[in-house]
Amino acid sequence: MTDLWDERKKALENQYFYKEEQEKIEKLRQETREQLIRSHCRNRCPKCGDEIQPMTFRDVPLDKCPGCGGIWLGPKDLKTLAEKDHRTWFDKWFGEEKE
Repeated sequence: MTDLWDERKKALENQYFYKEEQEKIEKLRQETREQLIRSHCRNRCPKCGDEIQPMTFRDVPLDKCPGCGGIWLGPKDLKTLAEKDHRTWFDKWFGEEKE
């Protein structure tokens, strides 16, 4: 009778360690995948994958994708662009509706 309990105990222990190892392996896979994506996507468009080209608009440096036309701004670039125009960018793009 004790052999059955010992075997059951070992089986449960093996199952526990197997589950722990699988969780660690999955976590490593996700971390490795994330690192791989970040290393290969540098200076690439997240939408189409083309190489992003630097450009300047009103003395503000921007990044533009020649493939899909996407434009990426730095943290304060939108505010800088808005301050350079005598009208606000919001009024210019979403002007009041005329009745």
